[in-house]
Amino acid sequence: MLSIIKSMSLQGLEGVLINVEVDISAGMPSWEVVGLPDASIRESKERVRTAIKNCGIAVLSRKYIINLSPANLKKEGSMLDLAMAVGILRSMDVIQEINFENMVFVGELSLDGKINKVNGMLPICIEALKYGIKRVIVPKENAKEAAIVSELEVIGVSHLEEVIQYLNEEIKIEKEKVNLEDILKNNNSKQLDFIEVKGQEAIKRALEIAASGGHNCLMIGSPGSGKTMMARRLPTILPDLTFDESLEITKIHSIAGKLGENTLVTQRPFRSPHHTISANGLIGGGKIPKPGEISLSHYGVLFLDELLEFNKNTLEVLRGPLEDRNVTISRVGASLTYPCNFMLVASMNPCPCGYLGSKEKKCCCTQKQKENYRAKLSGPLLDRFDIHIQVTGVDYKKLETKKGETSEDIRQRVNDARNLQIGRYKEFGIFCNAELTPKLMEKYCALDKESNEILSQAFEKLNFSARAYSKILKVARTIADLDKSENIQKIHLIEAIQYRSLDRI
Repeated sequence: MLSIIKSMSLQGLEGVLINVEVDISAGMPSWEVVGLPDASIRESKERVRTAIKNCGIAVLSRKYIINLSPANLKKEGSMLDLAMAVGILRSMDVIQEINFENMVFVGELSLDGKINKVNGMLPICIEALKYGIKRVIVPKENAKEAAIVSELEVIGVSHLEEVIQYLNEEIKIEKEKVNLEDILKNNNSKQLDFIEVKGQEAIKRALEIAASGGHNCLMIGSPGSGKTMMARRLPTILPDLTFDESLEITKIHSIAGKLGENTLVTQRPFRSPHHTISANGLIGGGKIPKPGEISLSHYGVLFLDELLEFNKNTLEVLRGPLEDRNVTISRVGASLTYPCNFMLVASMNPCPCGYLGSKEKKCCCTQKQKENYRAKLSGPLLDRFDIHIQVTGVDYKKLETKKGETSEDIRQRVNDARNLQIGRYKEFGIFCNAELTPKLMEKYCALDKESNEILSQAFEKLNFSARAYSKILKVARTIADLDKSENIQKIHLIEAIQYRSLDRI
């Protein structure tokens, strides 16, 4: 008897509807899974057969053929286990005849029949809705994540026997519900705060500008000057996360298995990989490509601490994604594109010993050592940083001063500036000044005669590159937005020029 059960498979961030076709017939006893399954799916026949047996149902010696349609699409993972089991049980008449047309089954089976959690449930449910699916049967642990898609009837199950009883109408399982307001409220607490940073007002100002315009930022300073401390607090002043942004971040983290106990990611990501990370770990990879650190930082911050300790070839892979704001990973098994619209924030020492220009200690590096150290950072990658900040140590007197502004105070100004940008560029499909195209810069970053003269002198004396020109104008536009100024003034341009410190060295 033939039965057709619907399930879903993932291709990057997209879910694909899979028809699990099961046929049981007389003949030489065998189990065949066809339709381009990967190793984990081929192994599923043992999990499914044993799970059915351990539910007290006799598995007859017959010829079992399971086809995963469309057959030309590569499938991977264990999320098709539950659909296979339901298909077999329907073909054996253990499950009654019902309308399976608008129903999707997703879940991994244990040998005892328990239904285990799978990755990527949110993108699966979002795509299922597009296919016209009305009801999804998912593992109990995934039910709250799936229920974010409120238009679907989400049924959370924990055991195969429970699924059989539910489909045979022997038990009733209520639709899973979540309260998004409670989720947003419970997950919106921020433990880190800029109020904990003593002194460093100039650096806080630069980070506020970076957050307001979405600018990449490089901090240069000696050890102990507070670079990492301030970088870790940068997400607390970034603009508030919209629900659509939250959904997109959650989809990426769900596919990567990074959600943990969270149902929905409600805070901007902050990723800080170790300097030993590989290029594949940074941009993503694997036989079936998975998101890397740059995609996990989507709509958040990627912080590279001790930038020059990273492998130079690893850093160079960032150049394309920083410009395109997405990354395409091509492998034999698949070619997938993941979004990576993130702020790159990095810190580095000014020299190998770390004390060049410091008042605390004298630098002991030779000129050759300094040149070799800085040569690790290529010119094209350095040009991707809009803002360079020189971070100096804090005086003892400033450590005794009263507390400064909170992250909430700073974030309010950042929100105001970002809202101006969203309103200004809404018809162009961009959301911040860092994304400005050359054509839009001509319109929105125009300078008066006096400001043009100042920029001309700066280029002549400081040897700025052509890319530095656009970076200065974008940063000046952001400073003007913080001042709620319609046009870029001389004072805004001068402040933007000072944030190109490495170009002057």
